[in-house]
Amino acid sequence: MERGPISKFIEHNYRHFNAAALVDAAKGYETHLLEGGKMMITLAGAMSTAELGISLAEMIRQGKVDIISCTGANLEEDVMNLVAHSHYKRVPNYRDLSPQEEWDLLENGYNRVTDTCIPEEEAFRRIQRHIHKIWKDAEDSGERYFPHEYMYKLLLSGVMKENYEIPLENSWMIAAAERNLPIIVPGWEDSTMGNIFASYVIKGELKASTMKSGIEYMAWLSDWYQQNCGGKGIGFFQIGGGIAGDFPICVVPMLYQDLEMHEIPFWSYFCQISDSTTSYGSYSGAVPNEKITWGKLDIHTPKFIVESDATIVAPLIFAWVLKQ
Repeated sequence: MERGPISKFIEHNYRHFNAAALVDAAKGYETHLLEGGKMMITLAGAMSTAELGISLAEMIRQGKVDIISCTGANLEEDVMNLVAHSHYKRVPNYRDLSPQEEWDLLENGYNRVTDTCIPEEEAFRRIQRHIHKIWKDAEDSGERYFPHEYMYKLLLSGVMKENYEIPLENSWMIAAAERNLPIIVPGWEDSTMGNIFASYVIKGELKASTMKSGIEYMAWLSDWYQQNCGGKGIGFFQIGGGIAGDFPICVVPMLYQDLEMHEIPFWSYFCQISDSTTSYGSYSGAVPNEKITWGKLDIHTPKFIVESDATIVAPLIFAWVLKQ
């Protein structure tokens, strides 16, 4: 398959510095897959609100990603964009807003994420009506599921189809649900839906145990890693920093050190896109070599870091992998 215009543009123009690192990382990703490897993608920040789904959904559909780790915010915000896109408000001059203008946004039901305001009533509450029933039905049946499994049930049920406002091919959660793609959501409690679920627990309407926990996610991931790490192994493509990356990358040292599985392989590819620079005590800004000392990466693991804006870099790397 011949490369498309985006790939050709990247290869011709991106020759040095972060641009060259982008190309190297993209070629490394492609090589890893061609040699039979699998890939985890981790999503930090507000990548769903940045509409990364436009490129990530196609990666999922074409089998270029095998598992995703994301924050609770990214899990829900793709669905919010799916059902409330026309109600979002863009604020290009967000840097110039006064505290009063920020307060006015709140009063009007808008929660700002950089230049994009999420409409509370149309986004959060529209999902809440349906997801609460799914949570309650599971509890009444004595069933327990992971946060992403409840979201999959919601999407696959079709109860919100009449509210869809973007093309389905632009939703990475729709693509993931249709493939039943494994998802890890560490720290899910730190999200709007997590807060809403907690409110029902506090009111005595739901039990906390109806939602499977982060420890259970780690136990599940340890089993998945053991079953999928053969051959070329599993790569780690980290978008941003934070818990979305820090949590799953630790499964390897846990298996090796804590469970004494000394034959377990390290992650076999590593790339991080981050604008967090190396500083004292920073996990997000730590260079890949620091991860060698923690038993996460091998000396020979291909390692890439692109110190740039993930909303710009990730779609370009995906375009290369998809030969666009």
